[in-house]
Amino acid sequence: MNHRSVDRVIVGPHDRPAAAGTPVEEGLDGILSGASTVQKPPASARRRLLGRHRPLRTAGVALGVVVVLAVAASVLVALVLRSALKMDRVTDYPGPGTGEVHVSVQKGTAAVSLAQELQKDGVVADADTFIRALAQAGGTVTPGDFTFKKEMKASDAAQVLVSASNDKVIYFALSAGMRVSESLDAIAKASSTDRRDLDALNSKPGDFGLPAQAKTLEGYLAPGEHKFPLGTPAKDILAKLVATTVDQLKQDGITDPAQQYRVLTVASIVQAEGGRADYGNVAGAIENRLKPNDQTGGLLQSDATVTYGLGTRTVQLTDSQKQDANNPYNTYVHPGLPPGPIGSPGPQAVAAAAHPTANDYLYWVTVNLDTGETKFAKTYAEHQANVAQYEQWCSANPGKCS
Repeated sequence: MNHRSVDRVIVGPHDRPAAAGTPVEEGLDGILSGASTVQKPPASARRRLLGRHRPLRTAGVALGVVVVLAVAASVLVALVLRSALKMDRVTDYPGPGTGEVHVSVQKGTAAVSLAQELQKDGVVADADTFIRALAQAGGTVTPGDFTFKKEMKASDAAQVLVSASNDKVIYFALSAGMRVSESLDAIAKASSTDRRDLDALNSKPGDFGLPAQAKTLEGYLAPGEHKFPLGTPAKDILAKLVATTVDQLKQDGITDPAQQYRVLTVASIVQAEGGRADYGNVAGAIENRLKPNDQTGGLLQSDATVTYGLGTRTVQLTDSQKQDANNPYNTYVHPGLPPGPIGSPGPQAVAAAAHPTANDYLYWVTVNLDTGETKFAKTYAEHQANVAQYEQWCSANPGKCS
């Protein structure tokens, strides 16, 4: 319908050497000036005397040059050694740091490897400093997903792992709109569960108390951040996610399992088709299209359902794809709702589907994929004008509507 499917651096001071030639020059001039208190020889003799002293002045200048070169060489060697020993590099940040850096630690990862990765990612200033901080804190490298900050103090970064060592958990986050296959991928990775075991559980929704209409757990795996103790059985994890979704439905007043399934189906389309501010109106328009009217013939005509059936995420469908009756989720040819949810809706979309906004809309289209701005229409003519606005936006933003 809406022509779109919307849904981890200080150099210290150096002493400056005194100019090497100056003392030699001053000493020589002193010698020469001291000679003025003695009876002066004839001019010719004085010339000879000065001639005899030139080698001494030359030797003094040469000695000064040697001293300068020696000092310069020593400074150069010191700088080279300082760089080689990494004395000119920041070894720790003051903290507390900014932003977020998500790091996934696999089983068997060595502390050195993790420290080097944290340094590379800009979490800590120096890998060796971090390792010492981790050892002093009594922490260990624990498998899992962790959230650090950019430019953390080494001891603070170590505490992230120390906390994990003391409270080991399975952690994963599911985004609203994720399909069941994507959710199972995240759960398998976080819990080190064989994906085939999860697929087997997914194929038996009745074991989780779901109605007969449900053929999989699609729509029931609650989005959000989830934590479970290490070793939690996969079935218990899935059961908790399902229970969270069912509890949400009950909070919205939907207690009958069959009705819950219908609301989840609508909510999943609302999640995919509209921005949060438009959830209520999208849900209302969906219900209007399903009711008898003189324009839609009971066809929902949702692009998001078609792409789900195709197993893609495109926001542009061809005419042949819209006419393909072999796709059971093709709501351009099959009237009514699709066979089931097309993803896991968030709480706001569930609430909107449970209590749709009353309106006269039959059409909607997102005219700006960046902002999610959605426009609604009561007639097909109005809708076509909105579609033209969407197509104009696509022309002005190449590649974003493909």
